Amino acid sequence: MTMPATVPDQPALASLGVAVRARLAAHPAVYKVPSDTVELFAIGGFLDDAECARLCAMIDAVARPSSLHEIDYASGFRTSYSGDLDPHDAFVAGISARIDALLGVEAKIGEPIQGQRYLPGQQFKAHNDWFYTTEGYWPQEEARGGQRSWTAMAYLNAVEAGGATAFTKLGIQIEPKAGALLVWNNALPDGRPNEATIHAGTPVVRGAKYIITKWYRTREWR
Repeated sequence: MTMPATVPDQPALASLGVAVRARLAAHPAVYKVPSDTVELFAIGGFLDDAECARLCAMIDAVARPSSLHEIDYASGFRTSYSGDLDPHDAFVAGISARIDALLGVEAKIGEPIQGQRYLPGQQFKAHNDWFYTTEGYWPQEEARGGQRSWTAMAYLNAVEAGGATAFTKLGIQIEPKAGALLVWNNALPDGRPNEATIHAGTPVVRGAKYIITKWYRTREWR
């Protein structure tokens, strides 16, 4: 599947790219991962140990087999357990607001924070976070807030073995480190979705892997 030359939400994706790029570049704690093809940033210690532990417990309480558009859990493509954290919980809302402030975006375009848990053997094969607008699910996603723009993903624990985030076209593997936040732009500077953002959660070999993810749209999340 490939994207057409022009895509829905392209101007909004380009505009968000300009704003967030400048915001992150001005932040002294933000590290830009060297890459000519993907805008990928890392922030160490974004969450402290107590916050990580509390989020792990919240994930355990809501975790169910992870879903994916038009691909069944039994396919083995995404075998983690996951669930949305309650956006009305004061603790969760505070974490969400800190991510919004880091990126400098309006809260209304953010999806609820999703928690994910991977146990030994579980993985998420290579995928993009943005939506293919030629697929049958697109009208529903367009109505819910449009294309995904930026992704923010935080590691909540150090994994005994395995569980890296692999950006397969970049040749980059990032090992989980508790409290670290990754942020990347799913679009190119001109607002077209960036094929090079394809990434995978590699299989956990020993221990467990806990993360939270917040995706941003181009319009208000519904």
